Amino acid sequence: MSWLELLNNLESGAVRAASKNESGQWEANVEVKQGILEAFKNGTNTEFAGGFVDKHNLAPQEFSTDDGVRMVPGGSSVRRGAYVAKGTIIMPPAYVNIGAYIDEGTMVDSHALVGSCAQVGKNVHLSAAVQLGGVLEPIGASPVVVEDDAFIGAGCVIVEGVVVKKGAVLAPGVRLSATIPVYDCVNERQLDKGEPIPEYAIVIPGSRPASNEWAREQGLSMSCALIVKYRDEQSDASLLLEEVLR
Repeated sequence: MSWLELLNNLESGAVRAASKNESGQWEANVEVKQGILEAFKNGTNTEFAGGFVDKHNLAPQEFSTDDGVRMVPGGSSVRRGAYVAKGTIIMPPAYVNIGAYIDEGTMVDSHALVGSCAQVGKNVHLSAAVQLGGVLEPIGASPVVVEDDAFIGAGCVIVEGVVVKKGAVLAPGVRLSATIPVYDCVNERQLDKGEPIPEYAIVIPGSRPASNEWAREQGLSMSCALIVKYRDEQSDASLLLEEVLR
């Protein structure tokens, strides 16, 4: 498949930069990421309206009413090679990068970033200033995944291939990466490194004592995330989050 065919297939949703394997684990589609990098290599810098400069073959997408996407004016952009499903709302300014996938009914709020190859499910709420990290290299690295019905609070940062499972709720300001520990206060355990945020978990920002003795003496702490509750399929994410944070 040529890089041009790949970009078209990414935009139509026919192919994705990551998918679940037979065991239900998310893994990167190496051929897709190779094709995206090939598109970059074959592009030349050109000027676009408004004074922008980018690769000539990666111009921002334009939507019509037939696409069923509501992108409110004010500085948002969806780059070539990203899939945005019908029913998606994009508030300004927001940015969706190449290889990203956004499924039906999702809200991308102001100042949100959906990074390269990030995968976002159905009916997800990405609140203001949410950052989903992107990854093109190394090509085998899995991207950030946010599954169906998740609620991601304002200012959350999710990077380094973290997976947020179906229906999970992240309070404002939660930071998730491969090195930030997550403690399940309900089941009294620490999640393994790389383990997804479980389905319907409610996660809030937390802290833990610094490991260095001098730092402990100074009363310093390090960032972590805490699972403080689990919701069921019918419970309202925003109401539960408000209750937990009181």
